[in-house]
Amino acid sequence: MTTLTAVPPPDAPGATPPASRPAARGLPGPVRFVARALATLWSNGKARVGLVILGLIVVMAVFAPLLAPHSPTATNFTQNSGPTSVNWLGTNSVGQDVFSQLVYGSRVSLLVGLGAGAIATLVAVTLGLIAGYRPGVIDQVIGFVTNLALVIPALPLIIILAAYLQGRSVWTIVLVVAFTGWATGCRVIRSQTATLRTREFVTSAVLSGERLLRVAFREILPNMTSLVAASFFSAATAAVLAEASLEFLGLGNPATVSWGTILYAAQQQNALLTGQWLMILVPGLAIALLMVSLTLINFGVDALSNPRLREK
Repeated sequence: MTTLTAVPPPDAPGATPPASRPAARGLPGPVRFVARALATLWSNGKARVGLVILGLIVVMAVFAPLLAPHSPTATNFTQNSGPTSVNWLGTNSVGQDVFSQLVYGSRVSLLVGLGAGAIATLVAVTLGLIAGYRPGVIDQVIGFVTNLALVIPALPLIIILAAYLQGRSVWTIVLVVAFTGWATGCRVIRSQTATLRTREFVTSAVLSGERLLRVAFREILPNMTSLVAASFFSAATAAVLAEASLEFLGLGNPATVSWGTILYAAQQQNALLTGQWLMILVPGLAIALLMVSLTLINFGVDALSNPRLREK
């Protein structure tokens, strides 16, 4: 006769929970969302590559004092020298070590990219939600301002604003780039909000007495995760390029150490003619890698809200 052994249910006191249960139980909702988001991003091949590249750049920025062999502002080296065992990428026209400036310059590029991207996305999401949820005069006013911002060329406007502003600090560049980078995201989010405002869950929230901001940010916004993320990464990528362009044109603070100021110094001392091509290649490659990493991560963010895009 076969003996049957009773197996306690998974939720019984003596039962052993599955391997995934302990990680899921007891965690707040936002933590579980972030954990699932990171898992989804890591499962996407393109996003995984982008996360690795971005992680290396972040590590370089955080541990710059440990990775840089010299101070980025020290001028006690031979001027306009090529790569040596002491100065791996050579020196600029004032005797500063280019490799040390490259390491420390990652901080400015990350700050401008992520800071301007966050501010531009915040403005785009706020105006887009309000315009899409409130058709009428408010929508027309925001739409007029958005169309005006889209018509004006971004780079010339950035150059004009940066040239006439008194303070040329990093935060000035962040605000200038953010001021010119919100319109595209606002237009996309406004269109999606106008589509979602007639859905049943939004109507139910309105009939239950929810306020405008709560309906917009608690009911509609969670359904546009990929659009908001795409707006952020697009604005951050444009901000990295805009910051490098301003510094390259000499419109930034010359005392700031960034990848753009390295390119500006290379232009001033005719690096190609003197054989110091690494001063142009290496910071240009660093800027390109940072922009590529943000673009690749954006592919993985699309998979968060569209399961059909997830890799098997």
